[in-house]
Amino acid sequence: MKKLLTTTLLALAAVLTAGAQSRTEVYTVPSKILGVEKNCTVYLPDGYGRSGESYPVLYLLHGASGCHTDWTLKGYMRRITDETVASGMARPMIVVMPDAAGEGENYTGRHMGYFNVPGWNYEQFFFEEFIPAVEKHYRITGDKAHRAISGLSMGGGGTAVYALRHPEVFGSACPMSGLLDALPGPRNYDDAFQQSVADNSPVVMLREMPDDKLDGVRSVRWWVDCGDDDFLWKSNVDFYTLMRERNIPLQYRMRDGGHTWRYWETVLPDVLVFVSAGFDK
Repeated sequence: MKKLLTTTLLALAAVLTAGAQSRTEVYTVPSKILGVEKNCTVYLPDGYGRSGESYPVLYLLHGASGCHTDWTLKGYMRRITDETVASGMARPMIVVMPDAAGEGENYTGRHMGYFNVPGWNYEQFFFEEFIPAVEKHYRITGDKAHRAISGLSMGGGGTAVYALRHPEVFGSACPMSGLLDALPGPRNYDDAFQQSVADNSPVVMLREMPDDKLDGVRSVRWWVDCGDDDFLWKSNVDFYTLMRERNIPLQYRMRDGGHTWRYWETVLPDVLVFVSAGFDK
């Protein structure tokens, strides 16, 4: 009898443990602006299905030649986020990974990127349709203090532009290995994408920003990271230099590493800790 009771308790504990975990799912947002449906991957923390409470949100952007599943399939974001939250260093949060993939081979080509281009107003979609739809569907504390944005490479550039252009939306912004200026040297991307990057350079935006706009940018908590062997190192240093010159507080990290998923896996825990500190304010 005692053995049966022990076995039953162990089985019950296993069931409870299996149920007490985070999960990811795909959510689809129909867009009148783009004329298509756009998917995103959403990370829901342990307890989301039981608590009934609302959570802060991190919008986590992928890079060029990627899609909304990159962070989960290549970057191990679920495991990293679970571990960082379990350690007590980060708050439980919802992580939304949008899709800015191109329509060509390897997700490049037509319509790749986070900016408005002729016939494809992605940035307008992101702010007018995507964020409202996601924050209505999930229990998200939808205010500036509890909303953060981060991303790698192309997504790092999107992160910087979105926070510079819409500082009232985000409490924290964390570009990782960001594409923060025009592409250095020739790349196998179409001309429309390369032009959109040049037209939306965070370095140029920051250099030319009127003084009366800077207080808004200062209201964002900034954290910027780039590897010392990254081909985008110079634009990141230029961005850091301009932020300092324009008296905009930021934390800047340059450490050993290149433009790789192995590097970004080491950066993500720090991003989660940084944005959590902002959520707690």
